[in-house]
Amino acid sequence: MDAKKEYGRPSLWRVCTAAVAGSAIEGFDFIAYGTASALVFGKVFFANLDPATATIASFGTFASGLLARPLGGLIFGHYGDRIGRKTMLSITLIMMGLSTGMIGLVPSYASIGVWAPILLVLMRLLQGLAFGGEFGGAILLAVEHAPPKLKGFLGALPLAGSPVGLLMSATSFAIVTRLPESDFLAWGWRLPFVASVLLVIGGYYIRQSIPETPDFVVVQERNKTARIPALDVLRAHWKLLLLSVGNKIGEVTIYYTASVFLISYAPRLGISKSDTLEALMIGAACQLVGMLVAGWLCSTVGARNVSRMGGIAVAVCISAIIALAELRAPLYLTLAISIALGLVHPLMYAPEAALYSAQFPAELRYSGISLGIQIGAAIGGGIVPIIATKLTEHYGNMTSVAIYVGATGLLGSLCAHLMLPTDVDIATSQRMVSENRRRVT
Repeated sequence: MDAKKEYGRPSLWRVCTAAVAGSAIEGFDFIAYGTASALVFGKVFFANLDPATATIASFGTFASGLLARPLGGLIFGHYGDRIGRKTMLSITLIMMGLSTGMIGLVPSYASIGVWAPILLVLMRLLQGLAFGGEFGGAILLAVEHAPPKLKGFLGALPLAGSPVGLLMSATSFAIVTRLPESDFLAWGWRLPFVASVLLVIGGYYIRQSIPETPDFVVVQERNKTARIPALDVLRAHWKLLLLSVGNKIGEVTIYYTASVFLISYAPRLGISKSDTLEALMIGAACQLVGMLVAGWLCSTVGARNVSRMGGIAVAVCISAIIALAELRAPLYLTLAISIALGLVHPLMYAPEAALYSAQFPAELRYSGISLGIQIGAAIGGGIVPIIATKLTEHYGNMTSVAIYVGATGLLGSLCAHLMLPTDVDIATSQRMVSENRRRVT
């Protein structure tokens, strides 16, 4: 029986629901750490340091999770290409839930001294390993079930789980920050982390009901499973892997500039925590809408074309985003974050599923996608808050941050231009050639 014929439209939407639900939960778990890094961890786990150094140290623990993501992509990508996508997604979800819940239980520096930041980093590393394995699998769950014309849109749906996770994170922290400052620092910030375990249980139940992807079933039936998939990627597809990394750097830099760095910088602009988190919630809601629109564009004009436009949009818009933030008012900070997350970032983020999937054959796809995304995220995302903080400390303004982010956007656009096109990109190019010929004749 043809594996492709086993899945009808109802099954397709059930798979997409599972992919979105799981990525939203893991996105919440992973992103909540970034919010807490900006608002809490410097005071709770690095109380022995001065405020500026504590902030950088807090972002250092944040970066550790991103640096662990490539290893997670390597490990789970290997077994995802050999055993299957579904099994790895269940394991990563449980791993993420346990590590996130434990973060909410780590004692403060005042209670156990240096062991507090050590335990925090260990839990963050486990988060990074889990997220590194989750991301590529969630993408493939949707893309490998989707018909060619819908890969762009349906592939963007799991990625839309990130703004859902960001929205849940910002909302939960907006609630707990209403507590008195002493209660918030003592126990209030822990509630979102501990409560996320309930979400993980629900997500695991949903994912258990999904089938394996048709593409992987075909790989198994034809006995094409690679012995060491990552090694084959490095041998035969290293150029495409590097291009994926470069494109991801352009996307993830603008994301963490808006969702982490600007949140940490807001107090220097005289903006309260509640106004800052409200701006982040509105930005996350805009991002969700932007992802759906950008996903539709990917299925209309092609993922590679959209990604190229996105990189240029980052370079063009980042100065205006920074200038708005520096106007030192909640309204302008909200507008800056909304433009960054709702308009610019989706143009680079939504295409990743369909575009990166087109770069690697099915038997190497989990490893190839995971390595490209997670190496790019580690390089571009993990160091963004640290570099941006250092630049603003050195120059006294955020102009240098705008130059840095804009350059990574252009890098992402160039890499997208050099990557293999998707089926929709090819069809769009052929359509444009035909239209031009008709005009000439």
